[in-house]
Amino acid sequence: MTVVAEGFAGFRPAAFAFFSELQDNNDPAWFKPRKAVYEAEVLAPFRELIDAVGERLAQAGLPLAGDPRRGIFRIYRDVRFSPDKRLYKTHAGAVLTRSGGRRDPGVLYIHVAPAESMVAAGFWHPESGLLARLRRAVLADPDDFLAIVDRLAKAGCPLTSDDKLSRPPRGFEAAKSTPVAEYVGWKSFTARRMVSDTEMQSPALVDRIVDFARTVLPLLEWGWAAVDDEPPPPLPIRKPTRRLPKPDF
Repeated sequence: MTVVAEGFAGFRPAAFAFFSELQDNNDPAWFKPRKAVYEAEVLAPFRELIDAVGERLAQAGLPLAGDPRRGIFRIYRDVRFSPDKRLYKTHAGAVLTRSGGRRDPGVLYIHVAPAESMVAAGFWHPESGLLARLRRAVLADPDDFLAIVDRLAKAGCPLTSDDKLSRPPRGFEAAKSTPVAEYVGWKSFTARRMVSDTEMQSPALVDRIVDFARTVLPLLEWGWAAVDDEPPPPLPIRKPTRRLPKPDF
């Protein structure tokens, strides 16, 4: 039986129409008079969705939480160092994490865009220290990792990386000629499932996202184990409070 969380009724067609028009009118003269449309048709239902998904995840015992105020990414692009000077994103995105904070590694990501909506999860371009720990986790227990890869493939959301090395990096030469040699060179570990515009407009979207979270939980737990395996900082070396006696030799 499908349980629909109260509050989220689905995105309306106007949300997708807004993004479709924004693709051809990516400038303040078009956007500013329609900012209220963005807030009403995209931002408001997205916040309701984050609330509903978070509640259902908690009920299901899945360790992910969302912040409907801070978990949704801004529509404004940072163009300072980009050759692409378009000011506005033509999609909306939000993350749920273990802590609910947006910067916590290991995310459940929701993407809203005309004909390109999806739900994804994993570790996307983690910082170098965590990436090294993830690679060590692959090499330390290849059977466990490959079991996760196989499970995700069978569920229709295969594990992927958008950036890869052609060979194992320095320090991971032991991976050569092993079944996990390719994965040790990956720079991301993510899985995704596409969602149609029709599904995005239904309150049953909440169930679809929770079902996906349940499917990808082994991937997240695998990565979180690497996150939590970070060695503690070295103990500080305290200088003596009084002068030590001269050695007697």
